[in-house]
Amino acid sequence: MQVRSLFLLLALILVAATAEAGKNKKEKAKKDGSKCEDWRWGPCVPNSKDCGLGYREGTCKDESKKLKCKIPCNWKKKFGADCKYKFESWGGCSAQTGLKTRSGILKKALYNAQCEETVYVTKPCSSKIKSKSKGQFPPLMS
Repeated sequence: MQVRSLFLLLALILVAATAEAGKNKKEKAKKDGSKCEDWRWGPCVPNSKDCGLGYREGTCKDESKKLKCKIPCNWKKKFGADCKYKFESWGGCSAQTGLKTRSGILKKALYNAQCEETVYVTKPCSSKIKSKSKGQFPPLMS
């Protein structure tokens, strides 16, 4: 009986400590020394080349800040890394151009980015003919 009580007491202490630690993290995130609420953020600028780690500058009245950011190296340069789109499936292959097309509708614009509502992308048609019978094995010879 005492072991159960001791276990329950330890569990309560652990829960209380975890809740307090989470509270401190939230307070630190809010406490950045700025009372300004209307921040304007620029694009993420990579430290080198055109992708990877970088920084984003923000201004609000007479204050300015820099935040760390990251541009994935497979991002669509045409749209910008701060514009997130929901894309449809690829359309059929055009025999005239040798390209297939799909469109994307704006899902989210991060950091007040200026994004197009709808974008179109193309890619070359695949020269390989895909087999519909994936996962099937040829019959075994005896």
